[in-house]
Amino acid sequence: MRNSIQLTKEALVTASHSVPGKLYDAFLFDMDGTLLNSIAVVERVWSEWAVRHGLEPEVFLKTIHGIRASDVIRQLALPGVDPQHEARQLLKEEMEDVEGIVPIPGAIDFLNSIPQAKWAIVTSAPIELARSRMAAAGIPTPVAMVSGEEVAAGKPSPECYLLGAKRLGVDPTKCLVFEDAVAGILAGEAAGADVTVITETHTTPFATPHFSIPDYRGWRVDTSADGRVALAK
Repeated sequence: MRNSIQLTKEALVTASHSVPGKLYDAFLFDMDGTLLNSIAVVERVWSEWAVRHGLEPEVFLKTIHGIRASDVIRQLALPGVDPQHEARQLLKEEMEDVEGIVPIPGAIDFLNSIPQAKWAIVTSAPIELARSRMAAAGIPTPVAMVSGEEVAAGKPSPECYLLGAKRLGVDPTKCLVFEDAVAGILAGEAAGADVTVITETHTTPFATPHFSIPDYRGWRVDTSADGRVALAK
């Protein structure tokens, strides 16, 4: 979601500027910040956690989006803090709080227009939390999902997107990834996919060479005779 980190120069090489109209074997979507907006919940829960551990919420919150909770905490290397235990506690708190979770504008209609076998959700969230937030926002359930619990390395590792493509039976290099956070964008790039950046939740814009749209309003899905899909106006 919110992120002010600039993408690397390597990203300039891999970026595609011809996403609209280009045919893909499948679309792979991040969840938080890409299909639904959970900033209200995330910032409430993580702000309280930051204060408990002597961190400045305003600074800390910029570092957590698109990354698994356990990885965020592990990177802090706080003395006496067990990342897995803390992640479980945060999951419990986030599961109990769905107030303010809403779909990204146009997301529901857009997803419902994609053939079911042609899209998946690839999220850093645990599956239980993902399903809870999807239900709160009215996001339809895909035929394939990948959660943060299912991969050894979370975003920005490409493992999650490689697994998402595998579950749909497609080549990841022939997929279009929809993302909002730098960690997820880098994961999509590393998987060899094209990337479209959703900017609805960006309060601080960051530099990206990728095709970007604020939300899904005004966009549709075209399906070719051989079943491939394209983002179209």
